[in-house]
Amino acid sequence: MNSENAVTERGCCNPAKWHSEDTVWVLGLFGTAIGAGVLFLPINAGIGGFWPLLIVFVLAFPITYLAHRGLARFIYSSNTPESTITDAIGEHFGALAGKVFTLIYLFAVYTILIMYAVAITNTAQSFITHQLGMVEPPRALVAIVLILGLMFIVRFGQRLIMRVMSALVYPFILSLVFMALFLIPHWNVAILHTLNPDAADNGHGMLLTLWMTFPVLVMSFNHYPIISPMVVRQKQRYGLALAERKCEQIQRYGILLMTLVVLFFVLSCVLSLSPQQLAEAKAQNLSILSYLANQFDTPVIAWLSPIIAFVAITKSFLGHYIGAYESLRDLILEAAAARGKTFAIRSVDVAILIFMVLTCWFAAYKNPSILGIIEYISGPTGAVILLLLPMYAIHKLPALAPYRGKASNVFVTLIGLITVSAIFYGMFQ
Repeated sequence: MNSENAVTERGCCNPAKWHSEDTVWVLGLFGTAIGAGVLFLPINAGIGGFWPLLIVFVLAFPITYLAHRGLARFIYSSNTPESTITDAIGEHFGALAGKVFTLIYLFAVYTILIMYAVAITNTAQSFITHQLGMVEPPRALVAIVLILGLMFIVRFGQRLIMRVMSALVYPFILSLVFMALFLIPHWNVAILHTLNPDAADNGHGMLLTLWMTFPVLVMSFNHYPIISPMVVRQKQRYGLALAERKCEQIQRYGILLMTLVVLFFVLSCVLSLSPQQLAEAKAQNLSILSYLANQFDTPVIAWLSPIIAFVAITKSFLGHYIGAYESLRDLILEAAAARGKTFAIRSVDVAILIFMVLTCWFAAYKNPSILGIIEYISGPTGAVILLLLPMYAIHKLPALAPYRGKASNVFVTLIGLITVSAIFYGMFQ
């Protein structure tokens, strides 16, 4: 957008007024955040009983809103209107910091990709044996067929991936609401039997359960990939002085919508099962929908649940593949350039594809704990990007000095440290 158009557009737009484009951004935040991670939140949120669930409900909105608002503020601090988060890091902290961030981002996204490879294989295996009533096929065969199928879609390019994801987002959201409503007749008060934290007999103390829930909570509502384009667009439309006000307005409504929908789904799932059943779902390494499908004889739940789970995991896998591929490609090309070498893009693409197929297939075959990956790897590394980086920038950068001294900064930093500390807990298990 040239400067003349930018001035014209800013002149005709009042940031306090709601526009149709703002609704599109709200739905974009919603679609980016709500994916397969939501299918594992009810297990961790409800496994420890009533009190961890209540705390999750109280903290979900402030954690999500304050963390993403802080990330948006960090991106505002760049002197370049079109800067993304990577550009802002390079500008403020240097090229080396930019490379370290890219590596952390790759690790966070790639481990999520691995987790989804495991999840889609488990969903397919469960569907074949429970809903279709067939003999369980060899896990290695199911895994490679599914991974190759996903990679087949990937080979058609990013544009097709985005179309597929866009087509899947809104039916998935409607399916979550429908499933939450459909489960209401199955609600029970089993979770209220754990009002006394010491009464939980599933081996999870309240504090430990809550600690391990934070990484899943952060991941379930995470939408930081879309924050950069949103900030850039609002800068273009309103100018730097007014863009922050509009971004906060969009984020407030978008995050309120996603937390209401997701928490209603979580509540309905948890009230339909007992903490002991949720512990069983975790032990079986299944998403909440696959477990529900195996627990209820109702045909709608038995057949619709695995289909919703399959769609959600497919959508999330494709979305995270884009981020993992681009980060890995950039690292390979930059490393080659630093050594005075050049690689053909096609060769790099083929190498990345082979690497992704083999590692995703191997992980799906070995079947590591999905919630373990989220709790000890994906959630904590994502918290570094989403919670700790913006708070550190506010503390260090003169451009962000007006945001210092806020109680919200202490809150976000504390949640970030608790979430990241799950890595160390995992090391000793």
